[in-house]
Amino acid sequence: MRRRHGPAALNAVPAVLAVLAVLAVLAVLLSLVAAAPPGRHPAGSRPPADDLRTPAVVTHTLTLRSDATGAAWRGRQRVGFTQVAPEPLSAVYLRLWGNARGGCAAPAVRLTGITGTATADCTALEVPLPRPLRQGESGSLDFELSVDVPEGLDRFGRDGPYNILGNALPTLAVLDGDGWHLDPYTRNGESFYSLAADYSVTLDHPSGLLVPATGSAVDTPGEPGRTLTTVTARRVRDFAWAAGPFARLTGRSADGVRIGVFATPDIAAEEASRMLELARTAIDAHSARFGAYPYGELAVVLDNAFWFSGMEYPGFVLDRVKPSALVHELAHQWWYGIVGDDQYRAPWLDESFSEYATDLVLGGAGKDCAAAPHWESEEERLTSPMSHWDAHPDRYEAVVYDHGSCALHELRRLLGEETMAALLRDYARAHWYGVSTTAAFKAAARAVSPVDLALFWREHRIDG
Repeated sequence: MRRRHGPAALNAVPAVLAVLAVLAVLAVLLSLVAAAPPGRHPAGSRPPADDLRTPAVVTHTLTLRSDATGAAWRGRQRVGFTQVAPEPLSAVYLRLWGNARGGCAAPAVRLTGITGTATADCTALEVPLPRPLRQGESGSLDFELSVDVPEGLDRFGRDGPYNILGNALPTLAVLDGDGWHLDPYTRNGESFYSLAADYSVTLDHPSGLLVPATGSAVDTPGEPGRTLTTVTARRVRDFAWAAGPFARLTGRSADGVRIGVFATPDIAAEEASRMLELARTAIDAHSARFGAYPYGELAVVLDNAFWFSGMEYPGFVLDRVKPSALVHELAHQWWYGIVGDDQYRAPWLDESFSEYATDLVLGGAGKDCAAAPHWESEEERLTSPMSHWDAHPDRYEAVVYDHGSCALHELRRLLGEETMAALLRDYARAHWYGVSTTAAFKAAARAVSPVDLALFWREHRIDG
């Protein structure tokens, strides 16, 4: 997510493109049980090994029908999963991030036909399984789903006839060596942590509404005046979509990625065209550095009323007309999307890396990085979790975005240009559709470094 609020700076796009042109090469029967708090494990179980994050091999199958406005959706969802850890799995948690704003008093996302215990202000639902699943066994959840987009433009919210449905669908929480991840919602950054999953989603909507979404879409006629948009997305962390009478502009990158720009009326046609050109070239520049973009399609939703500069989802980004924000969100397709991370407990692993990638594309490599890092307290770390940044929101961007990208520029100077480039490319390949951790990245850097990096980790407060 890009929080910065600067001028659109569209007059910089032609120069940017010139630089980029060079770079482009459950029904489940259940009984209520008490919820396990975050970081704890069900009684009688041991945490799985860190490399056995579970439940995995996740599939989501949905059919949703909207009202005339695209703000209310009703339908069914089936979630399939497999227990890959050695300990029996007696329950799973569904994360209902769409309830963060209204909480239990006014939930925007409701599930029926399923029994469970709501936790975390109704952003999580503990669902006991009919019987514990042993390693290698699979289960599923089946339920009816209703989603009502709340008033007010946000990553899940609406602006007049334009509806944004980010984090609206239930996802499975992750159980790993630290326990169940049931961290609270944060507005400053992201709380999201999920394993790569497959989605098959049918959206039944009025034909006058466009529905840009994560994945590859096929439209077929529905009932009179309605369209069925069937969307398939493979190996993605989340599924997001929008609904509204957007103006649409399409194109392809040089590498063949199909890109759609969906704009609200406050976006001039010339601005949308320039953002499309930037997206076409930036996605190829990131592909050349970190590995080819695997999803085939990309949707960019533009609305200058967003309170944030940009927000990332797999194959789907939200942006104001701000070139640096768009390049940053597209970098998130790799750093958070393809190479996953726990965005609440280690936000630097996607934000710092995406900001560094943005610098490389826009020609700002190493800018304003000469001064020694300024730390405001002994507790402040580049690797601090969102709980720290929520308590110190004025420091989040300065440390995680600015200092984080500078730390990676300094690492590039220590390793050398070619070694740093190979490190990131190989690290992405090693964690493709997996999960990055600070410890894993430090180990990878140490393995290729010609110098001892102990002082570098200390100076930049990279713990783990």
